[in-house]
Amino acid sequence: MNAQETKTPLTDTVSAEDQGIRTRTAPTRRTPGRPAPKNTLAATAMTLGITGLCTSVVFIGGPIAVIGLILGIAALMTAKRTGAGRGKAVTAVVTSSLAIMVSGLMAVFMVWYANNTQECYQPDSLRQYAQCVRKHLNAR
Repeated sequence: MNAQETKTPLTDTVSAEDQGIRTRTAPTRRTPGRPAPKNTLAATAMTLGITGLCTSVVFIGGPIAVIGLILGIAALMTAKRTGAGRGKAVTAVVTSSLAIMVSGLMAVFMVWYANNTQECYQPDSLRQYAQCVRKHLNAR
């Protein structure tokens, strides 16, 4: 073969079906033969965020959500570098933030409730307690 007789390699000819597949799939950053990168930090953060949101009404969700928020931010940074787990990291940040807000609102409500009903704390029965609470909350 001399320089003037160059043949095109077989890989340059692509069938219409292969071309359709190539245009529909998004390019990935991974090399062939290697498994897709996983962001376990994002999965952990998302789990903590959802758990924190579900338990934020009973105050344990606040600390869990703070940990989930920190891990979620770290997972976003990792996702920016590797390209994996961005959706889970965003979910973690959103649910953790909501859980922190709900826990804070519940704490404010409990302080307000305790302040308005502190005279009712040593009733003789549950019925007396309920009457005392109604009286104090309706008077304001």
